[in-house]
Amino acid sequence: MATRIAMKHKDTGLMKDGFYGFSWTTFFFGFFPALFRGDFITFIGAFVVTVIIGLFTAGFGMFIVGVVWAFLYNKYYTGKLLERGYVLAGSPSENAEAAAAIGIALPSPTV
Repeated sequence: MATRIAMKHKDTGLMKDGFYGFSWTTFFFGFFPALFRGDFITFIGAFVVTVIIGLFTAGFGMFIVGVVWAFLYNKYYTGKLLERGYVLAGSPSENAEAAAAIGIALPSPTV
């Protein structure tokens, strides 16, 4: 089950939702959640990879790719937001849980 975490761009203050955990939306709709989130390059890449694998495996490979992608996409998307300058903006406990799930270190609080 995907968990939502608030994220805020450190320069502009723009808020976005990051996610971590299994993505049921990606499982059922494939690469389309990337398109809906404005992640166009990932959408195109996932579409091409899925079509190519589907052609070579008579569609069975598309299912395997879909299951694997459902486990990976939320972490990938949130990681890309972090690279673009977003920071975790939830409560301290939410941030700690998200950081552990994503595999990042939280900055130490300044006193």
